Amino acid sequence: MRKVLLLMACVLFGTGIALQAQTTENLSKKEIKKAEKEARKQAELAENKILYAAAVKALEDNEFVLEADRVEFKRGRFVYVTPSTNFVSLTDGQAAIQLSFNTGAAGPNGIGGITVEGKPSGIEMSTDKKGNVNFKMMIQGSAVSASVSIRLQNETNKATVTVNPNFNSNRISFTGTLYPSENSNIFKGRSLF
Repeated sequence: MRKVLLLMACVLFGTGIALQAQTTENLSKKEIKKAEKEARKQAELAENKILYAAAVKALEDNEFVLEADRVEFKRGRFVYVTPSTNFVSLTDGQAAIQLSFNTGAAGPNGIGGITVEGKPSGIEMSTDKKGNVNFKMMIQGSAVSASVSIRLQNETNKATVTVNPNFNSNRISFTGTLYPSENSNIFKGRSLF
């Protein structure tokens, strides 16, 4: 899917450059650079709209993965992390939350962190006036009981997931990119229990 989206963006970008090339005979270098910059901007917007549509569809189908590149803790402290090992997912009716740091310790999941799984319930999805998508669910499992809120930004596949455990106030927020499950590139560690 990523390759298809990239190919579509390149075609759109190339078409814009070809059209501009026909009309640039009498333009200055400054005007040409400005036109090229505008064409790149339009191609990027088109690609973002395609990624947004795919992310919304993934949320609707309950088949998504948010690959996090930043994790924020309760009091605003945050760390940058590896997206392939830090994620929140909902696939095949099973929700998973994995947190893994780049340390020498193996951790309970075998890759330096913790992985918990559970069944989702109470799934709600809405879109606000600005086009941002809000997705909420509860996750219940042997090692997790938490409410999960996802906020997908309008016209992009960038999102933030906030995990609020039901038995303590140790809120964690994952910020990253939301993909359909089949397009994600994650490595799942050993789950607790």
